[in-house]
Amino acid sequence: MRRLWISLLVVPFAALAVPTAALASSSAHAASSVRAAPAAPAGTLTLGMKGEAIKQLQRRLAALKYYPGSIDGNFGLNTEEAVWAFQEVQGLPGEDYVSSAMQKALANPRAPKVLVPKGGANRIEINLGIEVLVLYKNNQIQLISHVSSGGGYYFCSPGGGCGYAITPTGNFHTLSYFPGWLQVPLGEMYNPVFFLGTAYAIHGDIPVPLQPVSHGCVRIPMDIAAFFHTLIKVPGEPVYIRR
Repeated sequence: MRRLWISLLVVPFAALAVPTAALASSSAHAASSVRAAPAAPAGTLTLGMKGEAIKQLQRRLAALKYYPGSIDGNFGLNTEEAVWAFQEVQGLPGEDYVSSAMQKALANPRAPKVLVPKGGANRIEINLGIEVLVLYKNNQIQLISHVSSGGGYYFCSPGGGCGYAITPTGNFHTLSYFPGWLQVPLGEMYNPVFFLGTAYAIHGDIPVPLQPVSHGCVRIPMDIAAFFHTLIKVPGEPVYIRR
């Protein structure tokens, strides 16, 4: 039987004491996986910078429900992934820095497109067209996260069976949650929340690049995956995936 795996992770916006030794190690590994980026224009905020201007960026992203990690003035991977999510929603190029166009958008941002207006007050919407996940509570946005979904390539699993790495679209519900790293036929999932049998889940992974690269799972950043399951109902939270 052909089986694809979907991973997807989301994180809460409350103050978190997330970085454990395991997550710190994961972040270091993820840093080596980030693709080389073109040099940022002079005067822009970019990955690796520190200071008050970065704190202001992080506060603004957090206020808009993007998760930049701790408000510590350090433009690290967590802040970078929040920047990516914002750029994706605004229709801006995915970059490792805050361009002048993004600075303007931060002052007057547009909200993510609502995929299922009557999908329920509490729901998860995943827009594969822009690689973004939005979590709604009482019809208000609680979290917006960058994701990496199915890469569309052809593969064969170690246990037999071949197929295309495509994230399925449709209407689903959360089914189960497993804490920590879970070994599956195609690798590992961190804190997976399954929404289609025992094959498709919302989970953390390394890396979560700008491009869709998973076997079909919807990957979300590790820092968000650490607490995503605490923000939703398991089982029973609606999950809507659209392209």
